[in-house]
This record gives sequence, structure tokens and C-alpha cells, in this order.
Amino acid sequence: MIDVHSLPAVNATLNATAAILLLIAYRFIRNGQIQAHRRTMLTAFGVSVAFLICYLIYHSQTGVLHYSKTGAIRYVYFSILTTHTLLAATVPVLAIITLRRGLRSDFKRHRRIARWTFPIWLYVSVTGVVVYLMLYQF
Repeated sequence: MIDVHSLPAVNATLNATAAILLLIAYRFIRNGQIQAHRRTMLTAFGVSVAFLICYLIYHSQTGVLHYSKTGAIRYVYFSILTTHTLLAATVPVLAIITLRRGLRSDFKRHRRIARWTFPIWLYVSVTGVVVYLMLYQF
């Protein structure tokens, strides 16, 4: 059985992996490598699903960890956390719609929503790592 207290580090790793995969997939599509883009995006989606499962398991077992630092860093942390949380709520919906359109070869509509999904998903993945570092490492 996995120790739930190791899950924040696992979650940060999954977020970092998703961010890297998103950047690689972006490069693939910019270079016209559609199949590589598709495979990489499906992998990024799978990694993000694994993150969500681990995240829900962790918080169902431990509850909320309160940020204990004071001063300006506290405002920085909560600013990042707030934008991260609000945008994170949109990522599953945006990702599913975007992936569905791409897999159905509805490329015009896929590109239209991907212009929004990509930067939001990337921001959420990167700030997930930042939140972890600020909460558990600094």
C-alpha cells in the first residue's frame, strides 16, 4: 500500500511530466508531426488523469494543509494558488473537448479550442509544481 504522505511529491512529478509533454506535443504539431502530437497529447492526458486520481486520494485521506508562512510570500502563494485552482477546474472539460475534436478529425474546431486549452493546461501544470514547492519544500 502506498503512503499517502508521498503523494504530494508524486503529484508534483506528474504535473511536471504533463507540462513537459504539453511542450513536446506543441513542438510536434508546429513541425507538422500530427501522429507524434496525438500520441504525446494522449499521454499528457493520461498523466493528468493519474495526477487527478492521486490528488483526490491524498486530499480524501489528509484534508487541507494550511500554508504557514507569513509576510509577502503568503500573498504570492495565495495569488498563485487562487489562479491555479480556478483554472484547474476548467482543464478537464477543456482537455476532453479538445481531445475529442482532435480524435474526430474536427481540426478547425480543435485548433480553435486548443488555443485556449494549451496555455491554461500548461499554466495549471507548472503552477501545480510551484504550489508543491512552496508548500512542502520552502
